[in-house]
Formats: sequence, structure tokens, C-alpha cells
Amino acid sequence: MILTNSSFCDSSLKWSNVNRSLHLPATASMGVIWSRNASGKSFVSGYSGKVKGSEQMNRKSAYAISKHAEEIVIEDEAAVMSETAPSLKSIPGLPNPLGVLETDNGINFALFSKHATSVTLCLSLPDREIDASSNDEMIELKLDPIANKTGDIWHICVQELPRSNVIYGYKIDGPQNWHQGHRFDSSVVLIDPYAKLIEGRRSFGDSTDRFSKLAGTYDFSSLPFDWGDNYVQPNIPEKDLVIYEMNVRAFTADKSSGLEQSIRGSYHGVIDKIPHLLELGVNAVELLPVFEFDEFEFQRHPNPRDHMINTWGYSTINFFAPMARYASDGGGPIVASLEFKEMVKALHLAGIEVILDVVYNHTNEADDKHPYTTSFRGIDNKTYYMVDDNGQLLNFSGCGNTLNCNHPVVMELILDSLRHWVTEYHVDGFRFDLASVLCRGTDGSPLDAPPLIRAIAKDSTLSRCKIISEPWDCGGLYLVGKFPNWDRWAEWNGMYRDDIRRFIKGDIGMKGRFATRVAGSADLYKVNKRKPYHGINFIIAHDGFTLYDLVSYNNKHNDANGENGNDGSNDNLSWNCGCEGETSDVNIKALRFRQMKNFHLALMVSQGVPMMLMGDEYGHTRNGNNNSYGHDTAINHFQWGQLDARKNDLFRFFAEVIKLRQKHQVFRQEYFIGNKEITWHEDNWDNHESKFIAFTRIFIS
Repeated sequence: MILTNSSFCDSSLKWSNVNRSLHLPATASMGVIWSRNASGKSFVSGYSGKVKGSEQMNRKSAYAISKHAEEIVIEDEAAVMSETAPSLKSIPGLPNPLGVLETDNGINFALFSKHATSVTLCLSLPDREIDASSNDEMIELKLDPIANKTGDIWHICVQELPRSNVIYGYKIDGPQNWHQGHRFDSSVVLIDPYAKLIEGRRSFGDSTDRFSKLAGTYDFSSLPFDWGDNYVQPNIPEKDLVIYEMNVRAFTADKSSGLEQSIRGSYHGVIDKIPHLLELGVNAVELLPVFEFDEFEFQRHPNPRDHMINTWGYSTINFFAPMARYASDGGGPIVASLEFKEMVKALHLAGIEVILDVVYNHTNEADDKHPYTTSFRGIDNKTYYMVDDNGQLLNFSGCGNTLNCNHPVVMELILDSLRHWVTEYHVDGFRFDLASVLCRGTDGSPLDAPPLIRAIAKDSTLSRCKIISEPWDCGGLYLVGKFPNWDRWAEWNGMYRDDIRRFIKGDIGMKGRFATRVAGSADLYKVNKRKPYHGINFIIAHDGFTLYDLVSYNNKHNDANGENGNDGSNDNLSWNCGCEGETSDVNIKALRFRQMKNFHLALMVSQGVPMMLMGDEYGHTRNGNNNSYGHDTAINHFQWGQLDARKNDLFRFFAEVIKLRQKHQVFRQEYFIGNKEITWHEDNWDNHESKFIAFTRIFIS
């Protein structure tokens, strides 16, 4: 276990390797466990009784616990006096809420595990050296299954702990029956699923520390964030949204951003570039995942992707903690939390809403072939993940595991996470990655009325939020136009993307479908009380070609990914305008820029909510790579120099068309348009060869 910033340097806590013995005061109840592993490191494994008053445990030495170590109860008559270490007094504590809570009696820790037979709380106190080594000790408090367990909740309240900067985790043991779905490993220190902050590596992409582990921490010392007396959230009607999909790091990571190195790729970097968003005219940003993730996950073992860095973030470690390495100047988790709030506040003051792209369909823990046990898998695999009758992980996410979303415990975890981001961070909505997974039962079968989807739609805390589904998954559950919605859920309209692409690149027989999409996709959404704005129209998203590449490449060019071109979609519905890739032909270049303008104009005059991708406003290229998730380079980074070069051409056109949409309500009606509100200058609908279409829109209030 590698924990950065986790070694003790408190002068009252000294370790010795002289007689390999541990002394306890005579008044302390016996229950401290001592164990040893091959490293020769040691520490206290836990208390099964209580230490009275301010009595302290004296240690001569100890050895780190390991999975296979033999536990030895230390006899106090054999103990020898040594340096004095601080005692950790505890009481059984409370089972709710889950996670960490400051109470009048101390710091309360509560963890769900239905199938665990042993739970040990591991603590590292704050007076520790920066960048400590991987052999740092942690104090271990073993929970009594009688006194420290209520139902399936394990809990303990530790007294006189510091109010912040304590690193903590759990070691958990349980049944070893893989065929029953269990994956317990008591040698691993696990992250609390309800940890609100995650400590560890502090600089994004720091390869010198790429194998470091992450752990939970908490902060009860900081003052409440000052949102300001005049602060209000924008609360923009859904029909009026223009969404800008963007990656926090990639937005300002490039040197061309002109920002100081310390804030490039950070939440503060976004604040600095708000004037660009305002000039473009968008009023909502949809942030690629900002929950804590490990950018070095591809480098844990040799594989074709082990040269890449996860820059998109679709591999969640924890559902409550903001990505710590998006803090400026390596500030860490507490700074990240503060700066995330400052970013949201600044965006809101500019009239821009914040929508989070959230990944509740799977986690970073991968599959059974190359597992990366950090949390859920070791806490209670059978509860948190879908498994088949043989205890094997089901995979509807394409990433090795599938979160068991409609299990009551997991469902409450997701709801608690969403509420946390709304109440603590004031976000305005969520886009749910591979949301069809959330429509599957615990056995993976599709549900007509998924409890989680209904609960999100009906939750009072989430009532003001925009909730958007990506209505498909990697198991083939395609729900565009059919996503269970309770008249609240919007959807990424994948049919809009495909039909607009086909028509503008010149496919025959697409005129009628193009007209249907521009008019608001009534064939998909005109049911019950649904509205045109329940369709999120997009032509380009993070996944796939950029807009420039859509008109410059017929085929994907993913060699840089290391998978021999086997990754990424083969069906891009693109047209290179006569030449594959870059060209000096002025006619082809001019055609490409006209096509990009055609796509953008179609998007902005369509009924429904438009979403565009960061960088398309200046024609960003990924050189034909349609699956660029692993490149922390110019492939993904916003190129501010290119924006400047095209400010008076492509960018100006994009901005003016967005302003046209915002100025005229005719393009953003709340209800589906009728025959009196549109005149089609076309009566040749049955001619599949016809590619002409024109219409007049009339606004009737």
C-alpha cells in the first residue's frame, strides 16, 4: 500500500525494532493484536476493548500486519517500557450516516458490508512528512462485530482525532468463495465509498509517483464556503440551454492558454476562460468526469494501452470526492473542493450552469483478470457489482464490471452522491454515462420501471436539476426515445446525430428524417408530457470524431492508441470532402469549413437542446483519432492559438449562430411545433434522390 503524505512524525509516536514487543498499561483492556509480515514493519492492529481515561499505549516495536501473518496476543507481563505513543480511545459510534461524521463524542466512521466477517479501520494521523515512503505505518482499530455492528453497518467513533487531514481506510475480510461472488482481500486498505475527499498523488500525470495509492480523508476544520449574499443559481429553463461539453483539464492544460503553469488544467483555469464561453454564447457547461479517478490506471500491468494516461476520467474511484489533481499548484483534496466551488460560483455569476458527466455504470476496479481493488470490490463485491449465478462479474459497461445500481444499498449510495453534489457544490444537473445500465436489475435483465431512475426523477433535492441519460450501454440496451423518464429525464439523441450526419454528407433518402430531427424528433419524444427539450441534440461529443475530423476523414486513425486500430467506432458517418486528412487543396479546405458551418447551423436551429464539443468552435483536430481517451496531449488539449487564428472566421460564425438561437424563441419552443408553425418549401418528399430542403418557421405564442 503506497500512501503519499502518510508517515508519522509526531514526536510522541516512536517505533523501535529492539525487542519486538509491545507494552500496554496495566489498566488497558487486553485486545490489542500484534502481527508481523516479511517487511519487519509493525503497528497496532486494533482494540477489542476500551482504554480508559487518558492512558496511553507504550510500544517497543511492532510489525505491519499482512494477510497471511499469524496474529499474536501480546501478554502484558512480557511487555517492556518504551517511547510513549498516543492512545486512540473509541466508543461503538453510530451506524448512520455512512462515511465520516463529526459528533460531540469524536469522529464517527460507518461502513456498509453485508458479507464481511472482519472490519478494521486504518488511520494515519496528520503530523506526517510530505511525500512519505510506501512503508508508512497506519494505526489499525479492529471493530468488534458485536459492539461495532448494527445490521450490515460497521461503525466506530474515535475520540480526540484531528478534525482534518487524517488519512483513513479499511481492511476487510470475509468469505473466499469466488464462485459465490466474493472478492475479499484483507491485505488491501480500501477507500470508504462515502469518503468526501481523496488524498494521494497531487500532480496530474506525475509519472514519478504513478503507482501511488489513493485513500480517504476528511475536513471538518475549514469554514463553510461563502457563496455570497447576492449569489443565485441561473436556473435556466431547459428549452433555453446551449450546452458546451468540455474537459476541465484539457480546456487550459496547453501552454497556449497563456496561464501560469500552476493553474493550467485546473478548476481555476476554467474560471480564467469564462470570457471565452460568454463570447461564444453558451450558457451551460457539461464537464467530463470530475469525480476522483486514477489517470495512470492503464499502466498497472503490461498491455497495449500502458503508454497512455486516462484524460477523460470515465473510471470512477469514488462518487463523492472532486478530482484532487484538478486543484491548482498541486493543492490537494481540500483545495480541490474549495476551488471546485469557486469555479461553480464564478460560472453561475456569469449565467452559466454546471452539468456533471457522471459514471455510475462501473468503477475503476476492472475485471477478475486484472483487478484493481481499491474500494467496492474488497468491501462487498457481491452487493456492489452484478454477478452471474457462478459469481462471475457481469459486464454491460465494456469496462470489466457493472455497478449493481438497482440494489437498494447501491441505489442509496448513488442518490446520496447526487444530493451531495447538489447541496455541497451547487451543480445544476447530471448527464449519466451509459445510463441504460441503470435500467437493469440485479441480474442484469432490463427493467420497465427501474427503481433508481424513478427515485432520481422523484427526489426532492434533485427536483431542480437537469437529468440527462446516455440511453444505451455496451450490452445492447438501446433506449433512445424509450428511456424510462417519468416526464423528467432528457436523453442524448443518438438518432439526431446519425440522421444529421447522413443528410449533410449527402446520403440519399435522408431528407424526411432530417426534417423530423430539426423539428424536434416528435417521433421519439411526443409522448405523455415529454417536450422537445427532452432530446439533447448533438452532432459531436467527446466520443468519436471532432467536427473538423468529421469532414476530413472517412476512416478512424487510432494507431496512437496502441490497439492496432481495433478500438473506436468503425461507423462514423463521415466524409473527408475529397482527401483523407490534411491537404493544401484550397477548394477542399473551403468545402470542409462550409460543411462545419452547415452542421453547426442545423444544430442551432433545431428544436430541442443543442450540445457542442469544446474546440469545435475553432475546428480542433485529433488527426482522425476517434477514441482519444488516453492522450494528455494536444490531441485533446484546447489550442488557444488556433482559436485566435480563426477568431474572425469559424469562431465568429459559431458565436453569431448561437446568438441567433438565443435571440429568437422560434428556435427553442417548449412544445412540439404544429403545421401552422412551419411551412416546408418542398413537396418532393418521396424522391430519395432529392437533397433540397427549406422551411419557414412562424412563432405562435
